[in-house]
Amino acid sequence: MLLDLSEEHKEHLAFLPQVDSTVVAEFGRIAVEFLRRGSNPKIYEGAARKLNVSSDTVQHGVEGLTYLLTESSKLMISELDFQDSVFVLGFSEELNKLLLQLYLDNRKEIRTILSELAPDLPTYHSLEWRLDVQLASRSLRQQIKPSVTIKLHLNQNGDHNTKVLQTDPATLLHLVQQLEQALEEMKTNHCRRVVRNIK
Repeated sequence: MLLDLSEEHKEHLAFLPQVDSTVVAEFGRIAVEFLRRGSNPKIYEGAARKLNVSSDTVQHGVEGLTYLLTESSKLMISELDFQDSVFVLGFSEELNKLLLQLYLDNRKEIRTILSELAPDLPTYHSLEWRLDVQLASRSLRQQIKPSVTIKLHLNQNGDHNTKVLQTDPATLLHLVQQLEQALEEMKTNHCRRVVRNIK
């Protein structure tokens, strides 16, 4: 599977052939630090002074390299696919090998960092439900007004919390149909490919 880089990312990466291989290796280290701790403008300014370029150029170069490494790590692309993805950028053979080595050295660490950044969503524990039907009231002697009360028990970070929802049967039926439609769509080839690439 090849990476599909936008023109903007290609422009950001176009700065890499203009600098020495040691600088590219340092940019790779900065890119991994960027994932761990976030952006640090002082690092960009210091590197820009040494290279006699603007700090924006350095920042874009690091961000382009970060994107290349994170997307490659996310998709767990093979060495050959990575080389083919970088080959279209028109870099020298030495730079391509350096980028491949950066990818191979850091992909496990990048995947670990990305998994830590993923949101911790609540998970299903159990469900209780009750159907209430109001048959009459003081003002209306004959009415049928059904409602469904759902008590949803969730787990998140070892904590148990409860959500109480109330709806009418028509809305609940519509919700069930939408969820069934989503489950059916998950069985399509396109969705299977996307899910496989996310993991």
